[in-house]
Amino acid sequence: MGYEARAHTTAQGQQRAQEPSWETAVLVGGPADGARMRVADRPSVVQVTYPCELDGPAGGARADALFVYRRDPRVEGEPLRYRVDPASP
Repeated sequence: MGYEARAHTTAQGQQRAQEPSWETAVLVGGPADGARMRVADRPSVVQVTYPCELDGPAGGARADALFVYRRDPRVEGEPLRYRVDPASP
């Protein structure tokens, strides 16, 4: 689909020794609207990136457009919903 999504969790204290709990999630709004994915341990934020084309030599650098999706805390069951954050850069 042309984008890459990453789910980030912030560890509080030590890493969990248990296996992660995987759930289905859907992205709402923004460029990845309707995309479904599996997330582990209900991360609060998912980032979606799109590669950008560079017009000139970049010496190996790349540019990506970044969109942030935040978990809707009102949704308790699957599929979890992540809504685009309008303040995304």
